[in-house]
Amino acid sequence: MNSAIKTLLFIIVSLTWGTTWLAMKIAGTTISPLFATGLRFLCAAPLLLIALKYSRSPLLFPKGQRGFQAIISLFYFAIPFTLMIYGELWVSSGLASVIFAMMPVAVLCASIILLREKTNSVQILGLTIALVSLISVLLRESQGAASGQLLGIVMLVAAVVIHAIMYALCKKRCCEVSVLTFNALPCLMAGLLLTVVGWFTEHPVIAQFSSHSVLAVVYLGAFAGVFGILCYFMLQKRATAFQASIVFLIFPIIALSLENILYGRSLSFGSLCLMSPLALGIFLTLFGNQLNQRLKKKSQSVVLSAQLEVNKRQHRT
Repeated sequence: MNSAIKTLLFIIVSLTWGTTWLAMKIAGTTISPLFATGLRFLCAAPLLLIALKYSRSPLLFPKGQRGFQAIISLFYFAIPFTLMIYGELWVSSGLASVIFAMMPVAVLCASIILLREKTNSVQILGLTIALVSLISVLLRESQGAASGQLLGIVMLVAAVVIHAIMYALCKKRCCEVSVLTFNALPCLMAGLLLTVVGWFTEHPVIAQFSSHSVLAVVYLGAFAGVFGILCYFMLQKRATAFQASIVFLIFPIIALSLENILYGRSLSFGSLCLMSPLALGIFLTLFGNQLNQRLKKKSQSVVLSAQLEVNKRQHRT
């Protein structure tokens, strides 16, 4: 039964993260980016607050961390998610998902720089392979592209970097709060801020919103923003870190497949060939510690076996 639940959660999270990029693309077709992102958070916030009350989790961070809660609202929610939807005005949803699959690599880089976190040769190898592969993909996809696409790529990469820095800062501040406390109030604050700013700066015309864009915003907020988060949290509790992290290798495949099926668009053949080393690099980055420990144990056992064999021979002589 537990295995079936883990499998179901894994499928739900993979599909949710894989379809998010297409939904953002659809939302941005008739709704201005700031306003769409604000509406997305306003759709998610009430459901998160209800879940917060039901679980009896605190609304606010612990004393001394509440200023940081406001920073999370701005730099974890408002700015990165706005950059994402702006970036997708010029970048395909498939390429956007590939860029965001690099999140584990970016988090490792931020942890090394900001936390002086120790790493090992396997993770450094994975990080190098992933970065070289991603840069190669971006260079291939931007050849002959308009300046808008280059700007979109820069925005998406900036969103990844900001998120990675926030992850590292949360770890540095020992910000151990429930997933609902972390998301509920910052999500509401970001939603109100972006909706108001978007209303006065973008002047959205509600009559021009298509039903597809509205449904995409609701999907991003109510489903991906709440159900997707809670399912990933439950998956992390029930599955190993290895099993949960495989989602980062799966959701770009779903996003690329959907874009190809619905719009007939795909990455170039050369870029698709680079997906294998990119996936390998992310894999080594995610699981470098476990692989390094196994290699050490194996080498130690080999050395021990060799030493025992030498001792046996000396004893015989």
